[in-house]
Amino acid sequence: MASERKFVIENIRRALLKEYIRHETERAGFGGLDIQRTPMGTRIILTAERPGMIIGRKGGTIKELTDNIESRFKFDNPRIEVQEDPDPALNPHIMAQKLASALERGWHFRRAGHSTVRRIMDAGARGCQVVISGKLTGERHRTEKFREGHVKYCGETQKIWMHNGFAVAKKKPGIIGIKVQIMDKNAHLPDEVRIITVEEKLKMDGKSIPIPGAPEAPVAPAGSAKPAEGVPTPEGATPAAPAKPTKEVEIADADVGEVLGMDEKDIKAKKPVMPSTKRPPRGRNKQAGKIPDKPEGAEAVKPQEPKKVPAPLPKVEPKVEPKPEVKPVPQPKVEPKIEPKPEVKPPVAPAQPEKSPVAPTPEAKPAEKKKSEDLDDLLNKLEKDLK
Repeated sequence: MASERKFVIENIRRALLKEYIRHETERAGFGGLDIQRTPMGTRIILTAERPGMIIGRKGGTIKELTDNIESRFKFDNPRIEVQEDPDPALNPHIMAQKLASALERGWHFRRAGHSTVRRIMDAGARGCQVVISGKLTGERHRTEKFREGHVKYCGETQKIWMHNGFAVAKKKPGIIGIKVQIMDKNAHLPDEVRIITVEEKLKMDGKSIPIPGAPEAPVAPAGSAKPAEGVPTPEGATPAAPAKPTKEVEIADADVGEVLGMDEKDIKAKKPVMPSTKRPPRGRNKQAGKIPDKPEGAEAVKPQEPKKVPAPLPKVEPKVEPKPEVKPVPQPKVEPKIEPKPEVKPPVAPAQPEKSPVAPTPEAKPAEKKKSEDLDDLLNKLEKDLK
């Protein structure tokens, strides 16, 4: 269990490292990550659309990223190598991130999906599929797929030629998940068969292609081979005897079928051939089983020479002349007549009678007179008392 636990922990560290680097290099166009363990340390190969943003001025950004990886994820002596993606339109990670940023900027999901598929296919891919899932137009979650070309879902073809990428778009209703699958432009499907021509086969075998009409090279007879001059023969070895020419055997045309099982001496003596013991056929074909007499002056049967097969001529593809394009005649546009609408005057409100101004009510004055009278009475009383 200890070894299995070790592998699980290592894979978890790699997954966390990949997620961290994806987040840090999002603006530079993260295109993939490959982690290799070497005797010198850990080698991290990072693919990006704009590697200059990852390296930074005088290598400051990449040095800071290396220090964070070593301190946070405990990798031994990490070394980051940044590579530029030659064709970012065929990288599923880059295209998924671009689609996510387009959705965050407010693009409609159907327009963004179709434009992404069109851009991938224009780059030369054999096929692609874009899957967008989340709250696209309402409160209910749903999934939309955009597909074009060849797409494989399982088997060895899917493992070798299909490349997958994933990204996330954060919007107000919720998170939208984006998955991009791209088939490599150099993919070879199992149902594709290529027939090799004669010229290609000769080139593969290292032979020259025969030219039609050219004279063939003379072939030397078998017995005319001579040993090369200046090459000493081994002591005690006898030189090879020249091959004897074969004798032609005179056999009549009628005796070919019956003499196949006879010896050469009987053929030379020209002994009469015994009729076959097979029963002759009945009916009209009675004479078919009879052996005709040997005609006088029959010529000897000579071996037939092999027929010469002419070499195939190179195929000449006919030139297809482009057809002239017929431009449609522009028709004049007829603008519809717009009739002026009658003006509708607003209704006039009836005049209201003017209200007469209301006279201000006289303010009640404080009873100052009563207070003065009381003071006078008191003063008079005091004067009387003093007297």
